[in-house]
Parts: sequence; C-alpha cells; structure tokens
Amino acid sequence: MPIAIAPRGCELEVRKVGADDKVKKHLQSLGIAEGEKITLISSTGGNVIVIVKEGRLCLDRTLAGKILVA
Repeated sequence: MPIAIAPRGCELEVRKVGADDKVKKHLQSLGIAEGEKITLISSTGGNVIVIVKEGRLCLDRTLAGKILVA
C-alpha cells in the first residue's frame, strides 16, 4: 500500500519506490529505500509527514503515493 494511506503511528517497511532514478537516489540519501523502516505521522492536506531513522520528512502526496510499504 502507498505510505499516504498507511496506518498512522506504525513502523512500516519500504517495499518499493516507484519513481525515476534521480528521485530514487535522492530518497535513498534521505533514508527511504527498499527494506528501510519508516513511520507515518500525518497525512493531512497535500503533505505526508514520516519519521525516517532519527528525523522527520515532509513529502508531497504525489511522491508519497509512489512509496509502497508493508
């Protein structure tokens, strides 16, 4: 399921990042890569806020829809 519709507060594993190579590399540098753990904090409005490693990231809803988790 896309991270944008995942349950809040649960630690989830990134299964696939469906973006072009440039965006994938950027997300990997931020800690969002296949096999990594992330936690959804909020998905209100047009933004999605997640915890990755020790920090928080705000993602556009379109980009968040391309990050599949389980």
